[in-house]
Amino acid sequence: MTPTRMQDTAVTADDGVRLWASRSGRGTPGTTPLVLCHGGPGLWDMFDDVAGMLNDRATVIRWDQRGCGRSEPCAGPWTTGRFVADLDAVRRHFALERIALLGHSWGASLALNYALAHPERVAALIYVSGTGIGPDTDWHPEYEANLLARLGEDPQWLARWRELPSVSRERAVLQWSTEFVDRERAIQHAEHMADPWFPVNSPCNKALNAEVRQTAGTPALHSACRALELPVVVVDGERDIRPRSAVDSLVRALPRVRRVTLANAGHLPWVEDPYGFRDAVMMAMTAAR
Repeated sequence: MTPTRMQDTAVTADDGVRLWASRSGRGTPGTTPLVLCHGGPGLWDMFDDVAGMLNDRATVIRWDQRGCGRSEPCAGPWTTGRFVADLDAVRRHFALERIALLGHSWGASLALNYALAHPERVAALIYVSGTGIGPDTDWHPEYEANLLARLGEDPQWLARWRELPSVSRERAVLQWSTEFVDRERAIQHAEHMADPWFPVNSPCNKALNAEVRQTAGTPALHSACRALELPVVVVDGERDIRPRSAVDSLVRALPRVRRVTLANAGHLPWVEDPYGFRDAVMMAMTAAR
């Protein structure tokens, strides 16, 4: 993979909060810039590997969401609408007229909401490891059962995970290890995710998850997705512990969608199938021209 050469900068949102952002890569003529939206909510950008595999083909923009990671500590507000506005501030800061958007996990939901709010500014959407637009009951109970089953493969891991504070680095590494198919390298992959480590923004996490529970599955969300006339590529790791059937609701609603399922990958498919993942992203980038 190409080493990532980042140019860090500070983006000022319209309410004065400063957001960490970075630009890397070199876009070839006619290639739309790609903006990455990390997961969480309440975490930070962990896209070193993704940027590294795309820097030779596109200008890549990364950022830490409000109050998270390298962005300025703040008291919110923690709403999807506020985060959509922050993402638009990132777009304006880099003087980008139209962008391709890649969102992972919670970031997939954020990227989708941005595209719904500003379809004229989005050339293509890459929806990675999201959980669809149905209610939490479509996937969360099965996810919790799968999480405990993966942790329970080593009873010491499960016991340790249960006794640790919810925001500790060690607990996060144990939990994130469940996201990988290769169990022998799972802790190594999770340690990589946690380096560098920043405090988890728990108020952000709780508020945004509560908001999603109120909006998911609503007729308004389904109707908005049916009207979204831009190319979308949905990327799944087939062995993600979140049931992939949850994403069916979104795929059924979108008028211009292709779905790529990577057979031997979990929640971070670029780690376990980098070539398949890159091909899926480049498919979307080609559609964005």
